[in-house]
Amino acid sequence: MGVNIAATEAARGRHWDKKERVVLVGVSTKDQDPVATRQHLAELARLADSAGAEIAGEVVQNRQTLDPATVLGAGKVKALAELCDAEDIDKVVFDDDLSPSQAKRVEELTGRMVLDRSGLILDIFARQARTRESKLQVEIAQLEYLIPRLTKMWTHLERQGGGIGTLGPGETQLETDRRIARTRLAKLKRELESMEVARGERGKQRKREAFSVALAGYTNAGKSTLLNALTGAKVLAQDRLFSTLDATTRKVWLGHESPDATLSDTVGFIRKLPHHLVASFRSTLAVVAEADLVLHLVDASDMFREEEMRVAHDLLEELCGRDLPRLVVFNKIDALDDADRQKLAHDLPQAIQVSAAQKLGFDLLRENMRSRALAWREERRSKADKELDKALEELELLEASGG
Repeated sequence: MGVNIAATEAARGRHWDKKERVVLVGVSTKDQDPVATRQHLAELARLADSAGAEIAGEVVQNRQTLDPATVLGAGKVKALAELCDAEDIDKVVFDDDLSPSQAKRVEELTGRMVLDRSGLILDIFARQARTRESKLQVEIAQLEYLIPRLTKMWTHLERQGGGIGTLGPGETQLETDRRIARTRLAKLKRELESMEVARGERGKQRKREAFSVALAGYTNAGKSTLLNALTGAKVLAQDRLFSTLDATTRKVWLGHESPDATLSDTVGFIRKLPHHLVASFRSTLAVVAEADLVLHLVDASDMFREEEMRVAHDLLEELCGRDLPRLVVFNKIDALDDADRQKLAHDLPQAIQVSAAQKLGFDLLRENMRSRALAWREERRSKADKELDKALEELELLEASGG
């Protein structure tokens, strides 16, 4: 089959052997210039590294449009096959998503397993999932991705409920496998929905009690490091893409006379994020959507920060709407010189500059969060007073009417 990502618990973590050699493939078309293609391949290399692979080469093709059969075209696929043989390549990783037929054809011509960007991201998520909820979310996304790609080689689903009488009249093995996969998918979705209801109730309780702040932004912007620095937590912080999948919430101190506050970290964003993965993780990302303030964290030292800001901004609007209260926070400013910091301040004067690693700029950040928390408390008090006045008026009317 074109992409073989295990959906069962036992198969997770075995998709890549340590330091498998891979070649990365990108295509520059009339809709994507060569500079963007190189930029996306650089990110694909980081994704492959996060999956434990060794980058053994890159192939870039320039075409007006993608070849419908192989994406690259016959000549380039032949050159790719020769490179795979010469460099002892284990897998070919495409930056673009492939159809099942395209993946199968390239596999036939190169003699190597083919993986696309969505498949690679799903593999990394499966490796990083730790809690029951994140594992459910990942497996749902995997099944959504795999069901259209099923072949008779499908062997990695547990056939729960199978046995005598499960094979309908005239039903092929492929149809049976698809039915098993869809049954499994429906079961997982029901379980995840029950978790979402419980999470929602807990979230409402926290929201009543404390001012909630959520960290959001491009993957590897330093969200976990900032959470640790501000709250004293010990959340795993790695220089790897998607080191955090589960929402983590900790109390954060914002200063004297400030209301209680919480700070939450969750999964990072990335360009070309698979839609079914976003859909599966909506319950985790609800922490961001329901926050009283979102800190949009940006890696100030990244040369592609403007596009990364746009990707995160667009995803935040898609998931949470335009009215979400946001504050842009530039992180890793210790890696910038004075001129670059001044340019950032000029371009986005309302943003705050910090270094989570060096704990720089924290006073200004806390003060900004504190002022918003105080305004939030006053708004709540004003709303409570209005509700009390309304209740008293209704009581007076009731008494006046003799009720």
